[in-house]
Amino acid sequence: MVRVSTPTAPTAGTMDAPPPADPPPHEGRWVRPLLIVAAAVALLLLGAAGGLLAGLPGSAPTPATPTADSVDVGFAQDMTVHHQQAVEMAAWERDHTTDPALFQLASDIEATQTSQIGRMQGWLELWGAGALPVGGHMAWMTGPADHSHMGTAMPAGGVATMPGMASTEELAGLRAATGHQLDVMFLQLMLRHHEGGATMLQYGAQHASMPQVRNLAAQMLSSQTTEAGYLRQLLAERGGQPLPS
Repeated sequence: MVRVSTPTAPTAGTMDAPPPADPPPHEGRWVRPLLIVAAAVALLLLGAAGGLLAGLPGSAPTPATPTADSVDVGFAQDMTVHHQQAVEMAAWERDHTTDPALFQLASDIEATQTSQIGRMQGWLELWGAGALPVGGHMAWMTGPADHSHMGTAMPAGGVATMPGMASTEELAGLRAATGHQLDVMFLQLMLRHHEGGATMLQYGAQHASMPQVRNLAAQMLSSQTTEAGYLRQLLAERGGQPLPS
């Protein structure tokens, strides 16, 4: 006798399932940066758990947690703000330029600095410090010549605006520009932004108490110095001039 198999009925919900709807175009711009930040913070928290285990008898002593007025905390808070503006400008350029070289550059800046923000925010979370500075900026830079390029000594309460930061009017101009004008303005603002942050990076690399903060500041300084040279090259090729410091 031949056994005849009966076709299995399809499981409910497996047929004619509509494909997932595409997210609105404006959502994609922020999904990747947020995921990078979340992943970086999660890794740092996992590292903290490992550090607690390392504190068992016989292990090396863990370094003291930086205080709220330390170079480490001040650097992480201020550089987060500085990086956030660079990410904003890079994301806008990436989404609106038609120049392949600038599309790639803007994408790289956005990804790199978003990841670095995630690391710094993870440290601040572990240290129990605020995510962003309160009051002025750069008050953690207390040496006599730390801010000499501005021609004045560092005020006790810091400064209202960090070097290299674009103004509200400049950001509005960037958003209003198109084509060649957009590309030149982006290169000008990003070049000034990179060069303006160099003093903070140098100070963090030399004076932070935590080795991971010193290492990150030194890495940022090296990469952004190289990137600034590339920005100058691209700007010259497009007939633009650097903005005053």
